[in-house]
Amino acid sequence: MVKSILFGGKAGQGPNILTQIIGEALVKQGYYVFYSRDYQSLIRGGHNFNVLTFSRFPINSNESKVDLIVALDENTVKIHKKDLKENGEILTGEQDNIYFAGALFKIMRLEFSLLEEELKKLRNFDENVISAKKGYCEEKRKIKINVPKMKDGKKFMNGSQGIAEGAIKSGLDVYYAYPMTPATPLMFELAPKQEKGNFIVLELENEIAVMNAALGSAMTGAKSMIGTSGGGFDLMTEAFSMAGMAEIPIVCYNASRPGPSTGVATYSGQGDLQMARHCGHGEFFRFVLAPGDVSECEELTSQSFYFSQKYKVPAIILSDKHLAESFCTTLEKSEITKSKKSTKLIRYNSYEHNETGEAVEDAEGIIKGVERREKIKKMAEKDAEKFSMYKVYGNKSSKNVILSYGSTKGAILDAIKDLDVKFIQILYIEPFPDIEKELKNMKNILLVENSATGMLADAIREKTGIQIEDKNKILRYDGRPFFYDELNEEIGKRLK
Repeated sequence: MVKSILFGGKAGQGPNILTQIIGEALVKQGYYVFYSRDYQSLIRGGHNFNVLTFSRFPINSNESKVDLIVALDENTVKIHKKDLKENGEILTGEQDNIYFAGALFKIMRLEFSLLEEELKKLRNFDENVISAKKGYCEEKRKIKINVPKMKDGKKFMNGSQGIAEGAIKSGLDVYYAYPMTPATPLMFELAPKQEKGNFIVLELENEIAVMNAALGSAMTGAKSMIGTSGGGFDLMTEAFSMAGMAEIPIVCYNASRPGPSTGVATYSGQGDLQMARHCGHGEFFRFVLAPGDVSECEELTSQSFYFSQKYKVPAIILSDKHLAESFCTTLEKSEITKSKKSTKLIRYNSYEHNETGEAVEDAEGIIKGVERREKIKKMAEKDAEKFSMYKVYGNKSSKNVILSYGSTKGAILDAIKDLDVKFIQILYIEPFPDIEKELKNMKNILLVENSATGMLADAIREKTGIQIEDKNKILRYDGRPFFYDELNEEIGKRLK
């Protein structure tokens, strides 16, 4: 059983709260839940909607059609009526979001006491209970979505929460940021936990200040992290180059969105891959890790701290809006990699320097500096091999293969369940994993990516010499994530 519900309305009407209430209740009933957010860059008005999909079996994405539309305004009906399944239903009327929560609990045959527990998390409990009871009692539709109790024990988190957990468990000392969607939710996750976690969250005046302050903190031995999106990271690249030269450990979180420039501020894309790989001037090594789900957000954040602290190199966690803000259930337990804090006080120098940080200009000194960093790079690359640099799913003996990274993972996993194909998820962009053995004698090599050019294909060609033909690239670049049913159809076409 797979069911999907669309919640739509104006910004300020509360579709997010409504979606979260239903999602939390379903998870407590033991179901797998995934929901994604689609919203405009507006505080009030406009049109926002969320799609929540739930199942008795693991679900990692949404489908293109929905079973139920909960419309907080008439515009939602006009826009999304076309997305309704043949026997689907629409809930609409001049009611608030909590009223509809009560109606949905009745439709799904859930006890009202479960809804009361969720409402206790919100303000205005007494008023909300009255509204919810009204919706529960007045709901008379024949439609019923039976959700009997299943085994509980699942986590319900989004990618921002996963990154936050990974950073805290890694011993984060200070997090700097200037607000930029979709990285801002990480700041919101970390800020309330400062006292309990014994770290500091600071919002500075711009991205240049953020990066330079973080480097200053890192020089004193503090585990430092910054967060931004592509447009903000552009401003940080000069200081990022300094981290590479001065050998300063820093973790950079880049939650990407469509670009260039402002792009589409509240939507998703994977167009920052090449920037993450090549940003900065000169030659220096960096780690670029790309989680694909909530558990990997936690794990790869901890690995980023491990590598940056151990080898004194910058590390980038490459995410995007879809992963940062979508909620998903998971049974997987994250493995946190412990990292020792860099406490040795040395002289840091942005100029070419020797091992004690003293500036050098002679040819021999320059050569030694470059070769020292190259030696560190080789040691770090070797160390990375003890981690899962890529994962393989699906039919592992298939002659058809899909390559991708990041937030596309969920839709791909759901799309390939009935297909003869294996899926290779790239977790480490830099250093790049040895996947050549996985690609030998393949009949079809496909790429799935939220970009217009398929940037991962360029990295694969550079690292392996294997060319992915344009006809085998399944690309989406409208700011929206893939739907698993549409992706299933597209992959099927390529395999014929």
